[in-house]
Order: sequence, then structure tokens, then C-alpha cells
Amino acid sequence: MRKAQIAALTAATLLVAGGYYGLADALDLVPGPVTAAAEDITPQPFPQVASPQATVSQPSPLPEDVPVPQAAALDLLVRALEEDEALEEASVSASVIDVVTGEEILDHRAGTALTPASSNKLLTAWAALSLLGPEHALETSTVLDGETLTLVGGGDVLLAADEGDPTATAGRAGLGDLARQTAEALRSQGVTGVSLRLDDTLFSGPTWNEAWEAGNEAWVSGVQPIMVDVSAYHGQGGYPSDPALHAAQTFADHLREAGVSVQGSITRAAAADSAATVASVSSAPLADVLSLSLRTSDNSMTEVQGHLVAAAAGESADFEGAARAVLAQLGQDGFDTAGVTLLDSSGLAKGNKVPARLLAQVVGRAAGDQGGEVGRSLLAALPVGALDGTLDDRFLDTAAAGTVRAKTGSLDQTVSLSGVVTTADGRLLAFAVVVDGFAEGGLTAARAALDEHLMVPLAGCGCQG
Repeated sequence: MRKAQIAALTAATLLVAGGYYGLADALDLVPGPVTAAAEDITPQPFPQVASPQATVSQPSPLPEDVPVPQAAALDLLVRALEEDEALEEASVSASVIDVVTGEEILDHRAGTALTPASSNKLLTAWAALSLLGPEHALETSTVLDGETLTLVGGGDVLLAADEGDPTATAGRAGLGDLARQTAEALRSQGVTGVSLRLDDTLFSGPTWNEAWEAGNEAWVSGVQPIMVDVSAYHGQGGYPSDPALHAAQTFADHLREAGVSVQGSITRAAAADSAATVASVSSAPLADVLSLSLRTSDNSMTEVQGHLVAAAAGESADFEGAARAVLAQLGQDGFDTAGVTLLDSSGLAKGNKVPARLLAQVVGRAAGDQGGEVGRSLLAALPVGALDGTLDDRFLDTAAAGTVRAKTGSLDQTVSLSGVVTTADGRLLAFAVVVDGFAEGGLTAARAALDEHLMVPLAGCGCQG
């Protein structure tokens, strides 16, 4: 019942906010792949085919005639946050932007670069969507050169171990399917046995980031361009020590089952230029993949996305290249990246330094008229307060339930939140708040302070003074 009420509240908010297309999709207000509604098993009439001339409606413009919160009122909220005893010795950076006008109406040390934690993922997501496109899919293929079959990793780390599911995001493409398609093609050429090679050269450099502290092995895998569904390990740890080789071994097992013998052990090398494509399978579109990685704050998936941005940009496909490529794409898209330090793509590295203003500007652009498909895809991927993802247990029974859509960030001494909120008056705001440097072990109290003093009042207020 609680989630149904939240869903209804969210729907009402979206009708006011207009451009909030992604969440309207989740509530079945507009066409789209996501739903939060209960399954309807009532028999339905046979569908009618739409005319080819039918047009798809566009998101309504954001309302401009509702009150804009006053800076002084917002400043009082953030100062109350700073004064909470849980944040003693912490630094707070906050920015609030009116989405309609693009004006920054709260600048509380907004240009100060602090450790962003997983809000960092917003930068990677924007760069990936902008450079690669929301519909970009990743191909995992096999190629043959003589009697050497090479499994080529193309960046899909959500591969099903056996059969793929064309309706799923994780497991859209399956290694078992690829093996069976490959075996059929090989048999048609009279090939019944091969030596197997793994080509994971799409990425370079170390698979582990030296900027990550010990203990993070439970929260991120080694970064490689082919894996069996890495999202299945999220929050549980136990990642394979060599995910790419694990995927190749899984493929080899299915190839044998399909009647093609694999001679010797699996070797690693780039596919020969003369090799001919045998078979391939494709991932879900990038927008769907981001919807999974951002909602769950999956570090492994985001690091892979950063490496893919680097490869597409012509940078070295490693951690340093990913940072350069993400910042370059943000700069090309008109964002000011001065003062930003990126050591990874996911936000695990404490050495990352990002101003709240940049995070708010990214979300503000996404939510505004200039956001386009990139912006709508980014917003649609963010968790909704009290409803799903990493916000499913926050803002319960408050004004922020269903009205806050944001990326969370959590490290042992950092908490952040970056997204959009619709005020009680109906004004759509983009915001980013980073709280960095509170006492060790104080994460839960710091997060509660952020919600209590800033986010819930912001959602519930008119903030007119």
C-alpha cells in the first residue's frame, strides 16, 4: 500500500514537472520499458496497429509560473545541516539550480571540490550517454583464424552464463547462445575442434585501481571487457579473481556441449586481423544498462563504462584514460570541469574531488529543455525516493517520497546526494550536496542529517522566506 501511495504521489509530481519523462514511464503514464505497477492479468482485447503517421507526444514544457525558492530560505536549510552534531568537522558543499531558468539559487561553497563518493557516477554516465548514445549496444563475438577460435570481449559484463533473455538488461546476451551459434557455424564449415583464445585487449593497464583502499574487493571486481553477469555479485562480493577468463571458460564448456572440442588450455591474445567473424550476441542498450548500474550504484559496471568511454574517445582504455575521456566529454558538452580530480569512474577513490556545482549542473542540464535523449536517459536511470534503488528505504512517509530522484553517494566519511526535486509549490530544482570529512563510523547519522535538515524540508517547502 505504501508503494502504491508513493507511486500516485510521484505521478502527480510528474504532471507538474512535465519534463520528468523517465519516472512517468515507470508509472505507466507514458510509453516506455519500465513499470512500477502491479501486473494486470485481466484479458485484454487484441491490440490495434497504430497508423504509420501517428506521432509520439513530447514531454510538456516545465511550468514557469510557480514560485522559485528564495536563496535566503535555502541557505537556512543548509546551515541547519552544517550545525548537526553528526557533521562536526565535516565540510559541506551544496548547489541548487532552478531547472527552468538555469539560475543557481543556492551557492554554499558550491565551487569547493570535495570527495563525491558515488555521485561521481553521474559524470561517467553523462559522458557515456553523450559520446556513445543511449541506444549503444555492446557486441561479444567469436572469430576464426585457421583452427584458432577467438572469443572477443566487447565490453558486455552482464552476459548470461547460458541462455540470454531478450527482455532483460542483465543477461540480455548469453554465452551459451554464442557457443551454440558458433558451434553450428563451425560444423557447417566442417570444423569439429578448435584451440580457444580469449581477446580481452579492448581494455589495457591494471584491472585494479591503486587509488582504491584495501577492503573494496567486496564492492568492485577487476575491470575487464567481458564477464558473466557482474551485477549478480553486487553487495555480496565474491567476484571471480579473473572475470574475463571465467567467462571464457564458461563459453568453452558450452562449446564442448554443442559438439565442438576445445584443444588444450585457453590462451590470451588479440584476434588476428585475418580472422573471420563466426557469431555474435549483443547487450541491452546503454540506457538500460545505466538504469541498472545507477539505481544499484554498481561500481564494477560503472568502471567498465568509463573504460568504454576512453576506448571510444581514442584514449588508453585504462583508469587514467577513462578519467581523461570523461572530463574531456564533459568539457566538450559545455561543463566547467576546473578543479575536478578524477581517479576512477565509480567514486570509490577518496582522492576524487568534484564541486557540488558541477554535479548539480549535470543533473540540471539533464532535466531541462536542452537535456534531449541523453538527459532523459540519465534522469530515468536515477533512484526515486522511497520507491526504488538506493533510495528505496529513504524519505519514507515524508514530503520527499516520490519527489526526489537522485544519485546517492556513500563512503565511510562521505555522504552525497545529487538529483532533482519538485517543491511543494511545483518548482523543479536540480541539486547536489556533498558532506565530506565527518567522523569515522558516522555515515548513518550523516545521511539522516542530510535527509532531515535539507532534503525533506526542500521537498516540502515553498521556501519563500
